[in-house]
Amino acid sequence: MLKASLRSHLTLWFTGLSLLTLLSVGFYVGHIATEQMKQASGNALLNTARSAATLLGEQLRERQLEVYLLSRAPHLERGDLDNPAILKSMQLRTEARAEYAWMGVTDAQGNVHQAVNRLLVGQSVQQRPWFQAGLRGQYTGDPHEAVLLAKLLPGTPNGEPLRFIDFAAPIHNAEGQVIGVLGAHAHWNWVTRIVESATFSHKNAAPDVEALIVDHDGKVLYPEALMGQQLAMDEAKAPGWSVGNGYLTSMVTVPTPPSTALSWSIAVRQPLETALQPARLLLYKLLMLGVFAAMVFGLVAYYLALYLSRPIEQLANSAKQVQNNQPGAHFPLQHPVREIAQLGQSIDAMTQSLLAKERELQEANASLEATVAQRTADLMQANAELLNLATHDALTGVFNRRRFDEKLTEYSLLSRRTGRPFALLLIDADHFKRINDTHGHAVGDEVLKQLAQLIQSSLRTTDFVARYGGEEFAVLLPEIAQPDTPEVVAEKIRAAIADAHFPAVGQVTVSLGIGLADPADNNPTALIKRADQQLYQAKAAGRNQVA
Repeated sequence: MLKASLRSHLTLWFTGLSLLTLLSVGFYVGHIATEQMKQASGNALLNTARSAATLLGEQLRERQLEVYLLSRAPHLERGDLDNPAILKSMQLRTEARAEYAWMGVTDAQGNVHQAVNRLLVGQSVQQRPWFQAGLRGQYTGDPHEAVLLAKLLPGTPNGEPLRFIDFAAPIHNAEGQVIGVLGAHAHWNWVTRIVESATFSHKNAAPDVEALIVDHDGKVLYPEALMGQQLAMDEAKAPGWSVGNGYLTSMVTVPTPPSTALSWSIAVRQPLETALQPARLLLYKLLMLGVFAAMVFGLVAYYLALYLSRPIEQLANSAKQVQNNQPGAHFPLQHPVREIAQLGQSIDAMTQSLLAKERELQEANASLEATVAQRTADLMQANAELLNLATHDALTGVFNRRRFDEKLTEYSLLSRRTGRPFALLLIDADHFKRINDTHGHAVGDEVLKQLAQLIQSSLRTTDFVARYGGEEFAVLLPEIAQPDTPEVVAEKIRAAIADAHFPAVGQVTVSLGIGLADPADNNPTALIKRADQQLYQAKAAGRNQVA
C-alpha cells in the first residue's frame, strides 16, 4: 500500500484544521449576527406597531368623545330633535372633520329627523346595529358596508366598495330619558390612512414592511387584498413579536374607547428573508473568507512541510541506500543532533508565529468587545429616547395622553385604597381654532408651547400636567388641602395665562373645569366626565373662567 509522505500529511492537516476552525468561527459569528438582526428587526416592528395602535386608539377615542359631546348639547336635551341648531352643529363637525361621511339624529323609534346634506332624512334606521347599541350607550362599531348610504355618496377612485365605521351616543332629555340617538359614519379609509401614516412615515423604514388591522377573531380587516383571511396563530401573539409562517410579525392591541366592545389589533410584519438578509450576507462573506484563508494556509503549510521534511528525507534516502546496499550513500558532515536542533529552532519560530497570531486575535477580540459595548450604549440611549417619546408630547414637552391615563389610574387606585382625594383640572384654550385660522398652525403650535410652559410654572413640583388632546391640557393635583385648593391653583393658572403676552397673537385666555375624585368611583372615567362638564359650564358662562 502506497503511503503518503510527511510533507503531504503536514499540508493536509494544516489545511483541514484551518478550514474547520475558520468555518466554525464563521458559522458562530453568523448565528450571533442573525439572532441580533432578528431581535433588532422585531423591536423595530414592535415600536412601529405600538405607534400605529396608539395613534389609531387616540383618534377613535377623540371621535367617540366628539359624538358624545354633541349628544349632550343643551338644544338636544330640550327634546326638540328638529331644531335647526342641531343640524348646524353637525354640519360644523363634518366640515371640520373630513372623515365623517354621514351624521344624523334619530328619535327613539329610529326615524332620522335631521342629517348632514339631508341624507336618509325621513327613513328608518331601527334595524341598524349602531342605532340599537346607541340606545344603550356610547358605541363604536367594526367596519361594514352601508349599501343604502353608499348609493347616495360618490364611489371610491379604485372602485372598491365604500366601508364605514359607526359612532353613536344616546340623547337624553332633561329627565334623563333616552329620546333618540346621535350617529355618525366615518370613512374606513380614514382609519387605514392613520395606520399607514404611522407605519410608513419614517424615512428609513424597513423594506417590505406590511401593516394589517386585525379583529378580535384574528381576521384581517385591512389591507383590502387580505380582508377576511385568518392570521396564523404564530403571527397573532400580542404584545411583542414572533417568527412564523415566513414572517417576522409584531402585534399590538389598539387602545379603543373603554365604553365600546371594539377589539382591534395592529399587526406589522416583514418577510423573514428580508429582515435577515444583512446577517446572511455577512455569513456568506465569512464563509468565503474562511475558504480563501484556508487555501492560503494550505500553501504556507506546504512550503513549511517542505522545509521541515527535507533533512529527514535526506536521512531516509541515505538510510534506504544503505539498506539496499547501494553505493553513493551520503550523510551530512554535521552530527544528526544538529538537524534535531535546527528542527527545534524551526518549531520555536513557528510557535512564536502562532503566539503572534494569538495576540493579534486577542487584540481583535478586544476591539470587537469595545464595539459591542459601544453598540450596547447606543441601544440603551435609543431605548431611553423611545421611552421619552412614548410618555411625552412631542410639541409641548409635557406628558402625553397615554401617560396621563396611566397616572390617572394610579391616583384613582391610591385614592380608593387610602381615601385621600385628589383633583383633576381640564384646561381648554378659548377660540383656539380662530388662532389657527387667523395666524396659521405654526403660530398655534407656539401658543400651545407657551401655554404648557405657563401651566407648568404655575404648578407645584408634586402636580402632574399633560396634553390631553388638541388645545386641551389636563392637570392632576394630588394635594388639595389649604392653602393650595384646586380653585386657588386653577385661578392661578387662568390669571397667569390671561396676563401673559403671546407673540403674534396678543392675549390668550383659557377655561378651566375642576373635578374632585370620589373613592366611590368605579373607574377614572367618572372623574373625567365631572371635570369635562365643569369645563363646558365655564365655556358656556363666557370663557376665561374657572368652574
